[in-house]
Formats: sequence, C-alpha cells, structure tokens
Amino acid sequence: MIRFSTLDVDMPPVEPQRDKAWISQVVESYGKTVGELYYYFCSDEKLLEINRERLGHDFYTDIVTFPLTDCESVLSSEFCISIDRIKENAVTFGRSYESELHRVIIHGVLHLIGFDDLTDEEEKEMREKEEEALKLLFS
Repeated sequence: MIRFSTLDVDMPPVEPQRDKAWISQVVESYGKTVGELYYYFCSDEKLLEINRERLGHDFYTDIVTFPLTDCESVLSSEFCISIDRIKENAVTFGRSYESELHRVIIHGVLHLIGFDDLTDEEEKEMREKEEEALKLLFS
C-alpha cells in the first residue's frame, strides 16, 4: 500500500495511480516488495519541527525517512517531504518541479533498499539510481 497525504501544504503534482505503479516497479526491480509506504508532504517549517522532535536534528532537509520495520525484503516507511525545499532545489539544480519532486520521492525508497549518500562515492551512486528510476517514470 502506498499513500500520499499532506500536513500543511496543498497536494503536489502526484498522479497516484501512475506514481504508485512506478514506485512499486522500482522496488521490485531490486527484488523487494512494497509493504506500507506513507508519503507526507509539508512545509520547510513543519519538516524542521519533525526533524527536531523525532531525530534531534536542527536543519532543513528535503526528506526524512522513518522505516516502520527492520524487514529488508518488504519495505515499509513514513516519508516526510518538504515541498518548499523541493521548489528551491528544482531552481538551484535546474530541474523541473515535478522531476525534483519525484527524485525526492524515490530517494527515500532507495535509502530503504540500502543505498546511502554520506560519502561522495555513495552520493554519486545514489544520483545514478535516482536518474535510472526517473527514466522509468518520464520516458
């Protein structure tokens, strides 16, 4: 099950049926199964509040991922995504808003699959995986 909700912003341009199928396709391409994935879209300020309260981090970010289980084969998580950060990053990186939105949507899933972006090498691999996933959606 994949659900899209908002906390304090309007719903961004997601197409639920298409996007759920895409997320499932990406997950299954790594030999995993979709469990329960909940996407919550919010403002910078709301995500900063969540980041402080739940993780003790005092900085803005585009996404925070909260796995719901330790199961490696069935992915279940809550994702909190800042629409403000997505809009700003789209401009900064010269991407369309919709492309950046979907890059962040799949970024959280890639973390659950096991990819990270802490080192330069990991970040490069993460960007490659994001691009591969985006090609599935936008080609």
